[in-house]
Amino acid sequence: MKKVRIGSVGLGRLGYEHAKNIASMIPNAELGALCDVDEANLKKVANELGVSNIYIDFEKMCRRPDLDAIVIVSPSSLHPEQIKIAMENGKHVFCEKPLGVTVEACKDAEATVEAHPDLKFMLGFMRRFDPSYMNAKKRIENGDLGRIILIRGYSVDPISSIENTIAYGPHSGGQFLDMAVHDIDLIRWLTGSEPDRIWALGGCYEFEEFASWNDGDNVSCTMQLKDDTMAFIFAGRAAPHGSHVETEIIGTKGAIRISPVPTPDLNVYYDEHGVRQEAYQDFMMRWQQAYINEITEFCDCIIEDRTPPVSVYDGTATTRIAYRCKESFESGSKLLSMD
Repeated sequence: MKKVRIGSVGLGRLGYEHAKNIASMIPNAELGALCDVDEANLKKVANELGVSNIYIDFEKMCRRPDLDAIVIVSPSSLHPEQIKIAMENGKHVFCEKPLGVTVEACKDAEATVEAHPDLKFMLGFMRRFDPSYMNAKKRIENGDLGRIILIRGYSVDPISSIENTIAYGPHSGGQFLDMAVHDIDLIRWLTGSEPDRIWALGGCYEFEEFASWNDGDNVSCTMQLKDDTMAFIFAGRAAPHGSHVETEIIGTKGAIRISPVPTPDLNVYYDEHGVRQEAYQDFMMRWQQAYINEITEFCDCIIEDRTPPVSVYDGTATTRIAYRCKESFESGSKLLSMD
C-alpha cells in the first residue's frame, strides 16, 4: 500500500482542517470521501477539495470497499458509536479527542478496538506531535532535566472566539473534558506516571453562562502523581491577548518552557502600544504542523503495520482523570483520590 485512502466525517473548523491536510499536505494519504450532516457545507468543501464521494449517512461511507481508513472529527458524543461502525466495516480509525464523553462510552470504544486487533486505531492528541513537545520529551528521556518535579499546563482560548465557545458550551462536556484533556494527556505522556490525588477549583469570573452547565469560564487543577511529580493545569475561555498554550517542565537539573510567548513569528513591534509581540489568535495556526504530523503518523502505522503511539486506553485514562477533576470542581474543591 503506497497511500491510505481515507474517508473523513465532520466538517467543522477542525474537521475542515484535517480534510484539507489529507487532500493536499500528507503524501501517504488520499482523501476519498467526505461525510457531514450539513449538506450545503459538505458540497462546498467537496467541490473545493475535489472530492466526488460525499455522504450524509456515515455508515454508507464506511461501507465503501475502496476506503482503507476513517478519520472521525464529529461531535464528541458520536465518537464511540462511529468507531464501532467504521471498524465493523473493516476500516482503520483515527479519532479526534475526546474518545467519549463518559468513561462508560470510552470502555465501549475499548471493546470495539479490542475486537478488531487487525485494524489500527489512533486517538488525536496532537500536542504529542508538535516539534517543540517532541523535543522536550526526548530531553526528558535523555535525563537532561533530571528528576521531574513539576509540570504546569496553561491553555486559554481568545476572547475573540467567546461567542462560538458559549454556543458550544452546553455540548462540550466542560472545561476539563474539552480543553484540559490535552494538558492531562501531556502530563501522562511526559512523565509516564498517572495522577494519584487531584484538587480542582475555578469559577465564572466573567461569563455566568458557564455556571448553568456546571462549568466555569476559568478552571484549574493541582495533581500529585503516583511517582510524586506535581502538576498544575489552568484552562480559560476568554484570554484578552489571544490563543495561548504554554507548558513548563521543571526538573532537578533544569527546566523547559514551551511557548511562553504564543507568537507565530520572531518579530518584536515598537509602536504606540509599546514594545510587544503578537499572539496567535487561532489554535489552528498554532497546531497546524502537529495536525499534519499526527495524520501522517497514523497513515505510516497502517502502511508499515506498526502500533499507533496514542491508544484507545490513553483516551479512557484522560477522560477518567478529566471527570475526577470535574467532580472535584463541582463538589466545592474537594481533594479526591484517583482510586
